[in-house]
Amino acid sequence: MIVAALTAVAQALAQNQGNGGHGQEDQGDAEERRLDRFIRNKSPTFKGRFDPEEALTCKESMERIFRAMVTNDDQKVRLAAHMLAEEAEYWWMSTKRRIEASGEAITWVGFKNEFLKKYFPEDLRNKKEAEFLNLKQGSMSVAEYAAKYEELLRFCPYTNAEDVMVSKCVKFENGLRPEIYQYICFHEIRDFDTLVHKCRMFDDAGKARMSYYKAVSDQKGKGHGFGKAYNKDKGKKRDVVEVPR
Repeated sequence: MIVAALTAVAQALAQNQGNGGHGQEDQGDAEERRLDRFIRNKSPTFKGRFDPEEALTCKESMERIFRAMVTNDDQKVRLAAHMLAEEAEYWWMSTKRRIEASGEAITWVGFKNEFLKKYFPEDLRNKKEAEFLNLKQGSMSVAEYAAKYEELLRFCPYTNAEDVMVSKCVKFENGLRPEIYQYICFHEIRDFDTLVHKCRMFDDAGKARMSYYKAVSDQKGKGHGFGKAYNKDKGKKRDVVEVPR
């Protein structure tokens, strides 16, 4: 009986160890599949150096992929670190050792803060924010102005909140050319997409109107002296012939 009991215990331990090994192997396979999926989503490689906008684009691209994947905080950090190369990789290895030595946990938010502090410092973010606040339509079409507006808007994340939609629309309106602003401001449109759409329609209609009147003017011009035969005698002094009395 004792021998039988010991044999059963040994078999149970062997089975548990086997399951544990398979569990670790399965976990490793899952991590490899996650990394492969992350790479197949064309996550950009960032090599460092001074390229602030490229750094921001890289971070935003990773976040876009993470939104489509099931990842926890630790996995995000490891996947993002995998896409750093050359100077950026050396920077992260040093930064990671510093954070670990301080006893702090390395989170995704922490990684992003360290990354932006290094490659997109605060003074540059402030300049981009100022560029957004001073943005005017000028000679741009409404579509071009709206695209530039959205591009710079990411440097002012507080303007994306639901409770500041009015401010977002008002800021866009104030940057429009006077003739478009004069038309659109009375409508008090406070949905941004609708506002851009209406402004674009008005701008397109104005361009079509100008093209029409230019064509009419050109047509009228052709009917007043254009295309007539040239009178070579015009402008010459005529000889005066005296008539005898």
